[in-house]
Amino acid sequence: MKTKRVLVTDEAKKIIEQLRETHGELMFHQSGGCCDGSAPMCFSKGELMLNETDVWLGNIADCDFHMAKDQYEYWKHTQLTIDITKGRGASFSLEIPLGIRFIVRSRLFSEEEALNLEPIHYA
Repeated sequence: MKTKRVLVTDEAKKIIEQLRETHGELMFHQSGGCCDGSAPMCFSKGELMLNETDVWLGNIADCDFHMAKDQYEYWKHTQLTIDITKGRGASFSLEIPLGIRFIVRSRLFSEEEALNLEPIHYA
């Protein structure tokens, strides 16, 4: 089994399901640090236009997860876990009105994991 580049906590999955009921299909993009720092942002699928500068890292809770190519170069050695925390973020992510926000927790891949990573692809 390939090592996943992005994971999601059970708590974050619950929020994703709640958002899906209201907004339909969803997608994630790891922001590069404008409004809310570097944060995972949730959008209705297709709301954020992707191009060749975006990297697909995987799928969490039936949502594709993307990141800008230049930012990926900094994060490519880490596994990301999407979680939630209380408090309003300053982004356009769909969960913000719920009084919570998605956050990313990261850890470096082990040498063994790094040799067995799921492939990425460009949008």
